Amino acid sequence: MSIELAIDPEQNEQLSQTFAALANPTRLAILARLGQGEASVNELAEPFDMTLPAISRHIAVLEKAGFIARGQRAQFRPCSLDARPLEEIAAWTEQYRSIWEGRFDRLDARLHELTNEKTQAKDNE
Repeated sequence: MSIELAIDPEQNEQLSQTFAALANPTRLAILARLGQGEASVNELAEPFDMTLPAISRHIAVLEKAGFIARGQRAQFRPCSLDARPLEEIAAWTEQYRSIWEGRFDRLDARLHELTNEKTQAKDNE
């Protein structure tokens, strides 16, 4: 079975950045915190045992991937969550849904066949 799913290079790069951003537990924790509402960099850094520049680098990765939007109120630049990259992941994975559902349906059918064969073999003993 040959499957061709089109993905343009720009979308591929964005998805790579998105998955790379999600591949770090510190960044996931930052996103979870931002899910509760906007926060300053200092507030985001508070629960971690790392320097402010290290937290800032994590925030920069999240910003580049599109997860964080920065506001500006006077000297305060709060971070807030932008869920669009998650929507892009959902759209990307959706194209694989029918493929995997078909595979699971075939697996389920095969398991039923094997169960029936085993039951028939026991009945014939």
